Amino acid sequence: MSAVLKPSEFISVEDYLAEELERQIKHELIDGYVYAMADVSANHERIAENVYRKFGNHLENAPCEPFGSNMKLRVKDNFFYPDVMVDCQFDESEPYYTETPVLIVEVLSRSTRKKDETLKFMAYINLPSLQEYVLIEQDIADVTVLRRREGWMPKHYFLGDDITFESIALTLPVEDIYRRVQNQDVAAFLSEQAAEQI
Repeated sequence: MSAVLKPSEFISVEDYLAEELERQIKHELIDGYVYAMADVSANHERIAENVYRKFGNHLENAPCEPFGSNMKLRVKDNFFYPDVMVDCQFDESEPYYTETPVLIVEVLSRSTRKKDETLKFMAYINLPSLQEYVLIEQDIADVTVLRRREGWMPKHYFLGDDITFESIALTLPVEDIYRRVQNQDVAAFLSEQAAEQI
């Protein structure tokens, strides 16, 4: 998700945090301006929930924990709402945001792609804790993983592939990420699987 509406007037971090507690719609703070969050599609929600659930099950007894899109991420004086994050050293003194994720996941859409691949990418990789940034397409089946140890070079994964999220030692088939998602790639993959079983 990302901002699509016109920004408000310039406000301070303190005012943003206070006002965000009262708002019905989530907003991001970017360079002092507040942006309303966009609505998401069913496929967007399915992907984010699939990832969050798999991460949560895997990390159930671990010190690291996943957060969904209601948890803010602070990068200097900017605040974002990633679709999924994993944090291993959450600071309980700041219950409404984190600054220390090891893994961030964003589900791409036409309205958010540019911001997720440019502005957010440049902000996120400056977080010392971050090890992996994951971009997931919803209209096609394509998962891009960028890892700090690989110099943030993108690696693509498709249906039939397995992805290892190194920061949390979890390997998932790509099809688990796209479970229930409605797009042509998923439909073709499921059709091929059914044909192989006949």
